[in-house]
Amino acid sequence: MLIQSGNQIPVELIQTVLKMAPTTDEELKLRLFTGDVSRLGSAERFLKALVDIPLAFKRLEALRFMFTLPEEASNIRECFTTLEVSCNKLRKSRVFQKLLEAVLKTGNRLNNGTYRGDAQAFKLDTLLKLADVKGTDGKTTLLHFVVHEIIRSEGLRAVRTEKSSQSHSSMKAEDFIGESNGASEEHYRYLGLQVVSGLSTELEDVKKAAVIDGDALTSTVLRLYNMLVKSEELLNTDLKNLEEDSEFHRTLANFVEKAREEVIWLIGEEKRITTGVKSTADYFQGNTGKEEGLRLFVIVRDFLVMLNKVCKEVQASTTKTVAAKGSPTSKKEAPSSSPDSNQRSLSDMHRILFPAISERRIHDSSSSSSSSSDDDDDEMLPT
Repeated sequence: MLIQSGNQIPVELIQTVLKMAPTTDEELKLRLFTGDVSRLGSAERFLKALVDIPLAFKRLEALRFMFTLPEEASNIRECFTTLEVSCNKLRKSRVFQKLLEAVLKTGNRLNNGTYRGDAQAFKLDTLLKLADVKGTDGKTTLLHFVVHEIIRSEGLRAVRTEKSSQSHSSMKAEDFIGESNGASEEHYRYLGLQVVSGLSTELEDVKKAAVIDGDALTSTVLRLYNMLVKSEELLNTDLKNLEEDSEFHRTLANFVEKAREEVIWLIGEEKRITTGVKSTADYFQGNTGKEEGLRLFVIVRDFLVMLNKVCKEVQASTTKTVAAKGSPTSKKEAPSSSPDSNQRSLSDMHRILFPAISERRIHDSSSSSSSSSDDDDDEMLPT
């Protein structure tokens, strides 16, 4: 039979047959049955044929493991890669760090004068509450404020980076002119908005990591190890006791040798990746548990959805403002517009919408906004 020869059997068929496996009592009755086999039902006749094969169901389990390991191992490896890449990208994302820094500073301004007013870090869950804190207009959220605060500096940085990449010989005098006119001010904000809105693309792997079930991943690796142990037991004990030297035995022996190397590697890698995920979560919000480590990706994914929405709204409002400035009516009403007046009007708007926040701008800083913190660090946003 195929089971004894070790030839490939469709996995679906193996799964179905294993579900039909008889209990110990049922198997005993089938073995002891000496009557007319034709009097048995088709299922019973099939099972009767199987139980007459030594270790039939153990062989089937080994065959299932043999046929499913390559695909399962490949899927696990892909998950490991996604998790590791996500951790690295989160740690190295300058824009994400700047957003966290802006949130920290904004929260400290909101809580100025309270015991929360000088926080050094915050729980990342706070990011998901930024859209719940609204200004006096009932529409503008704290996330809008944070985005407005950093897009100009990000735009300036983008321009300076581009200029620094050019050779001095290719620069024109007009390349150094621009930080003093209104058009450039709007251009900086436009460039900065593109940088911030591009964070979602930069952290695409994080969104993939957010759907990975860590418990299921760990249990799958453990299940593969248990199947390996059963296959080794079948090979080294059961079949050896039968003194079987069949094609199935030789096929299984070759497979087990390679499978052990694969599964042991997966076990070690699972521990390494799990430790890396927890370390990344700790890096951003202090000491966390294993589950909190994986939840980091869910929080960031949901925050990116919110950020995309706000960036689109900021872009739309900026477009309307530029269009209004370009209309004949607005030109008559406001014949002179300077970057300083634009800056003041933006600060005035922020101060009106969020009177608890001073108009001091957020400047670039090399320090991280949410490095490791104690568990006592609570959310910064007012309740």
